[in-house]
Amino acid sequence: MKKGTICLFVMLFPLTIGLGMNTGCSKRSEPEKHNQNVEPNSALSVSTIQPVSQAIPITLSANGSIFAWQEAIMSAEISELRLTKINVQVGDTVKKGQILALFSDESILTDIAQSRAALAEMEAMLDDAQRNAERANHISTSGALSSQQINQYATTAKTAQAKVDAAKAKLDAQLLRLKYTKVLASDNGVISSQNATLGMVPTKGQELFRLIRENRLEWRGEVIASEMIILKPHMTVTLELPNAPDRITGEIRTIAPTLDEKSRYGLIYVDLPDTAKYGLRAGMFARGEFHFGDTTALTVPQTALLMREGFSYVFKLDQFKKDNVFHIAQVKVQIGRNVGDNIEIISGVSADDVLVASGVSFLADGDTVRVVKP
Repeated sequence: MKKGTICLFVMLFPLTIGLGMNTGCSKRSEPEKHNQNVEPNSALSVSTIQPVSQAIPITLSANGSIFAWQEAIMSAEISELRLTKINVQVGDTVKKGQILALFSDESILTDIAQSRAALAEMEAMLDDAQRNAERANHISTSGALSSQQINQYATTAKTAQAKVDAAKAKLDAQLLRLKYTKVLASDNGVISSQNATLGMVPTKGQELFRLIRENRLEWRGEVIASEMIILKPHMTVTLELPNAPDRITGEIRTIAPTLDEKSRYGLIYVDLPDTAKYGLRAGMFARGEFHFGDTTALTVPQTALLMREGFSYVFKLDQFKKDNVFHIAQVKVQIGRNVGDNIEIISGVSADDVLVASGVSFLADGDTVRVVKP
């Protein structure tokens, strides 16, 4: 091959390769242009709701604990006697006058026997002194006895009467001590604490038992001064206990006249019925709601609300297109109280507005949605 021909082939070969590559690139670009003409995705399907006018209870919440309405203390009323029998334990239900415990009574029975004997002796001496005084009065006119002797007989009779009275008082004291050997329940109720131990010798006034009177409990709620002003006796209170399936309804019995100087909280005393039925115990914590009646307000399901940057929004159907397709508008609302699965809407929408019911987290202002029946 000639030298000029070889040079021409070398120069034309790269140009041929380049044209081939351009042609290939041009062929591959055709599908990409075709993809640009693909239709956008269809509008998101949603269901709609309208705000509902609903009665919402007006409530005030407070925390507190359950206490015994009143407690009664049974103490030892005598000393130097040993406890020989204990009939009850903590948690037992007792009736007024029931014997809770017994003290040994041997020494007291001995003292009673001695006091009765002394009384009998004093009564005999009184009878003899009275007879002598009567005889002296009968013969006072005869002059057989001087007036001094007659007065002496009368004084002896009076002294004997005083000794009889003293002996009776001593006997009564011993009988009272015998009565105190029985520790009795002072009221109907449930034993809440027991300090009595078999064989102990308590001092006079030492606490032996304590009971909750009538097994009656109350809830004491803590509220601030401004809340105490609006609360009144006989108002209804609903209590909610942790892990308890049922709520308990009570009634305000009274309101404390003062506030705690440190906490600045005041106490609300609420009577609780059927405490045994609900298994209530003194010391339980409970949250209470005071009820002031109902108000009417617009509510929407919680699923219709979108929380974004600390504000609440709903999506309202704004502009109809066709085939149940709408543009939506994001509307800022002010929310209020929770009512079950619904939330009160204070401002932002009206009862006539149609809102997206759920799936609002996937929406944005100005989106297009297709409305379907729920």
